[in-house]
Amino acid sequence: MIILYLANLFSEVQGTTIEQFIIAHKIERIKELIIYGELNITEIAWKMNYSSVAHLSNQFKKMTGLSPSHFKSLKDKRRSPIEEIGNMNMPDKP
Repeated sequence: MIILYLANLFSEVQGTTIEQFIIAHKIERIKELIIYGELNITEIAWKMNYSSVAHLSNQFKKMTGLSPSHFKSLKDKRRSPIEEIGNMNMPDKP
């Protein structure tokens, strides 16, 4: 009874269920891990306690509209190689 009360109170205050709140936070952490690029998707699934890569991918796509690999490719496209940073928008010297 108390658990149901707390779950309802949480939903009232947060505007979402406890389950959806936890999933949203896990997806944000997964985004961070993808951006850092130190782990592959299999390692991220294991680290975040998903039963499989497919389960992580399905949940990620449901929440973000993107697959993890598509999200990663967008991140990679936005990054400029370090060698190019100093040369961006610099006028040519005579």
